[in-house]
Amino acid sequence: VKRWGDWVLKEAKEEIGRFYPPDDDGSIPVGYIWARTIPCQNPSCWAENPLMRQFWLAKKEDKKVSLYPFVQGKKVNFKIVGTGYEKMPKDFDPEKGTVSRAIAVCPVCGSTVDDKTTRKLFQTGEAGQRMVAVVLHKPGEKGKRYRLATDKDLEIFNSAERYFEEKRAKLREEWGIDPVPDEELPPKETLGFRVQRYGMLRWGDLFNSRQKLALITFTEKVRVIYKELIKEGHDDEYARAAVSCLGLVISRMADFETSLGAWHPQWEFSTHVFARQALQMTWDYSELNPLSPVLTGTFTSMFRQVLRPLEHISHISKNKSKLSCVKQASATELPYPDEYFDAVFTDPPYYDNVPYSYLSDFFYVWLKRSIGDLYPELFMTPLTPKSKEIVAYSHNEGGFEAGKRYFEEMLKKSFQEMARVLKPNGIATIVYTHKSTSGWETLINSLLES
Repeated sequence: VKRWGDWVLKEAKEEIGRFYPPDDDGSIPVGYIWARTIPCQNPSCWAENPLMRQFWLAKKEDKKVSLYPFVQGKKVNFKIVGTGYEKMPKDFDPEKGTVSRAIAVCPVCGSTVDDKTTRKLFQTGEAGQRMVAVVLHKPGEKGKRYRLATDKDLEIFNSAERYFEEKRAKLREEWGIDPVPDEELPPKETLGFRVQRYGMLRWGDLFNSRQKLALITFTEKVRVIYKELIKEGHDDEYARAAVSCLGLVISRMADFETSLGAWHPQWEFSTHVFARQALQMTWDYSELNPLSPVLTGTFTSMFRQVLRPLEHISHISKNKSKLSCVKQASATELPYPDEYFDAVFTDPPYYDNVPYSYLSDFFYVWLKRSIGDLYPELFMTPLTPKSKEIVAYSHNEGGFEAGKRYFEEMLKKSFQEMARVLKPNGIATIVYTHKSTSGWETLINSLLES
């Protein structure tokens, strides 16, 4: 895994490294700060309004750096102010952005765009995006520096965009599927999903062009490794296991390499999509350089996280490893005989809080492209199976009441199965931390009825 992971990174750098060039002084761009934009709706203005929830770049005790917006004519421009830069103006509050809850305020004329209009502008394709700043790391120096994005930065991005379209067409022909996930996002108003309101309707819409180029390039490299391992004389299971580990690296990268990850000024790095169990709109986002040696979310950091457990597992003797057995099955139909276990420990789904299967589709669509050919039985369906999931969904037929009844009935069946496989003197431990009374009521009803 280590050898082939190093190979994947080397190959990716050779192919797409030119789209993340270092500055003249050797500083490496580790991230790019983007702001989505909408046109002001004041007929006498129509200025491009950068949507930013706040303007901080670094917010630490000893380092406070911010973007400072100012108006020139009918354009919003920026300066970088704060520690190590031009002094921060006294009357400027970086906490106050230009958008909150989809309600935007134009910095040029001060007029307001209501939330419904903001969403409509995204849905009709009138919204855009603007690269605002670049995050830099100079090898041999501590910390990060910032500079404004230039025309050259945009030219490089545009060239990556053109190359992406060429590569996408080539891989589509080779693979027989779109290398960029074209599967549809869940129906509008599905629990935890709000991005569809802004015209994002397919899983591939959650990434900008350069992010998509990076992910399909890494995916392409991983796909060829299986045949190479077989050529070297390794058996099928060994080859699949090694490639699967590398497929997981790409899957984990996708969590950070999206247009829904915000820049975190307290930590000075990009957050991942699932800071909470939902896909929410992000107005200003950070695009990571996946080839960078620093920052969480890059290939190097995600590869390290996959290698670390392998290093531990490889020390377990074969005799000890036989003591554990992992199986996947439905909680309502456990593949074990009666009175088999001394203990059962379970953490059941949290009622109507988390859309587990819909969220897992985010990773499923990328895994399908990297290792789907190795596990056709696991990737038969376009997206993860949903019909037997025990969650109280309200977007299906029958609404909330039907979802609640289904959840209670299926949970009851699960508890009955646990009781069946548990020895008479065994112990069942059920973990549940739902906040609502109705959630607890449903769980306790299922427990009592079982």
